[in-house]
Amino acid sequence: MGLSIVQSLAMTVLSEIGDKTFFAAAILAMRHPRRLVLSGCLGALIIMTILSALVGWAAPNLISRKWTHHVTTVLFLGFGFWSLWDAFNEGEAEELAEVEAKLGGDIKINGGSSKENNKDDDNLKKQNRPVLAQFFSPILLKAFSITFFGEWGDKSQLATIGLAADENPLGVVLGGIIGQALCTTAAVLGGKSLATSISERIVALSGGVLFIVFGIQSFLSPIQS
Repeated sequence: MGLSIVQSLAMTVLSEIGDKTFFAAAILAMRHPRRLVLSGCLGALIIMTILSALVGWAAPNLISRKWTHHVTTVLFLGFGFWSLWDAFNEGEAEELAEVEAKLGGDIKINGGSSKENNKDDDNLKKQNRPVLAQFFSPILLKAFSITFFGEWGDKSQLATIGLAADENPLGVVLGGIIGQALCTTAAVLGGKSLATSISERIVALSGGVLFIVFGIQSFLSPIQS
């Protein structure tokens, strides 16, 4: 299980640093209480990690172990070359600018008349909130939903599924959660200054090499019965 924890931890850290959800957490933490942003983002990432590992664990029970092993190998190699291509062909600030534009538009839409509201209006809005928003902070729910749907179908999610199909799922979950906690905490505490100081090209190159190493290791390892 130790190897799967290390693999999952390394894969998660190199996949999440500089990702859209990393930037989203950093920007949200600049505008809202950090504990709420951290709780929402980390809660979404933990749930996504567990769901991905469950899918990976179930795959060998639905498809032969031989096929899941080969698919995992192809996924790792494919993601490795994809990350290397991203490192050499995409601008470093694209994802940050995209997230800023999306969150900035949301702030403008929702924040235009906030200064005019009085306590009666606030109480009325609170009563008219959806059921979940009455029990949880809207900021926490916003951070959760942005992160959860931002991760859905992402490269790191698919890689977690592939790793859980070929390695110990519990180790994959533990390593993934530790990695997500480290990255999200760094994003929330460091804020935009940390996000902009990180070279996305270096991270993408490192992630690409790591995925290729995992792919080669998967290709050379025997298929477990």
